[in-house]
Amino acid sequence: MPSGTIKAPLERILEARRLLHAVCDPEIPVLTIEDLGILRDLRWHEADETLEVVITPTYSGCPAMNAIEVNIRAALQEGGFERVRVATVLRPAWTTDWISATGRQKLFEYGIAPPAEASYDKKALLGERQALTCPHCGSANTQMISQFGSTACKALFRCLDCLEPFDYFKCH
Repeated sequence: MPSGTIKAPLERILEARRLLHAVCDPEIPVLTIEDLGILRDLRWHEADETLEVVITPTYSGCPAMNAIEVNIRAALQEGGFERVRVATVLRPAWTTDWISATGRQKLFEYGIAPPAEASYDKKALLGERQALTCPHCGSANTQMISQFGSTACKALFRCLDCLEPFDYFKCH
């Protein structure tokens, strides 16, 4: 922002949100931090002209959070925000319920089955769910291969019709 130009706090927040709309998850690059529900809040602190970005990790040990924080800072600083503070909050705990409808569709199109249930229904996480829709061919003739997929937040399934393996983003 050119020096001498002062924007109202709401305008600053809206501009920051627009810039953050392009910040993607490093593990699933088709999803933004908004799609995943990681971006929780934006706060403008008038006293020191600092933008605070509040994020919640998908789980407390998520290795992608450092990269996400770096990408948040870079996007905002390139967009003219000189003072940025990123705050990580763990309460309330992130849940797959926070994944947007757009995010769920992007997951499916990327080849990852999105969470099928609400977070309070742990059937898929506990292996009780018998089948998911295959993101490759659309078949419901699928089976779990392993509770653990390519990352800790995914399980590995296989389609029994097209024989393709696919990740399932576990509900939690």
